[in-house]
Amino acid sequence: NTPVDEVAAVVDVLQTPAFLVRQTDFIQRVAATGKPLNIKKGQFLAPWDMAGVVAKCHEVGNQQVMLCERGTSFGYNNLVVDMRSLAVMRATGCPVVFDATHSVQLPGGLGNATGGQREMVPVLARAAVAVGVAGLFLETHPDPDQAPCDGPNMWPLSRMEELLSLLVEIDQRVKQEPYPELSMM
Repeated sequence: NTPVDEVAAVVDVLQTPAFLVRQTDFIQRVAATGKPLNIKKGQFLAPWDMAGVVAKCHEVGNQQVMLCERGTSFGYNNLVVDMRSLAVMRATGCPVVFDATHSVQLPGGLGNATGGQREMVPVLARAAVAVGVAGLFLETHPDPDQAPCDGPNMWPLSRMEELLSLLVEIDQRVKQEPYPELSMM
């Protein structure tokens, strides 16, 4: 019962939660606002299945769709990122965003709460930028261990500039050349 129109009136981009990606009514309702969308791929969904989600947005006239990778369930309490999924989703024609902080979550990894591997944020972010993503999603906090939620996978604010500087360097280099895989897909 999210008041979609009320939210759309005050934000620049609407982001959909990963667990609602297969809900056609919800996706089309959000897309019908005409706002740019950042649609998170469900942890249970294959990257090629995102083409169907994009089609649902296009059916209601919204061409402003970004697809966001945030990891895939791997057994219990673990997520992994298959970097091939970034290229697969890019083949939809949509910009691909990589969520480097939720991708290191360990769902239920602390027993009664979600854990995370904060130290892996720069590892996955560097890899995703090297693949050629259009953008990054990063959660940060001055003191991640004191954050109200998602602290174990947040990147410390005091280290953000250092990380972003490196990622910008990688991005600029990678995007100087065409992606060789495009000639083979």
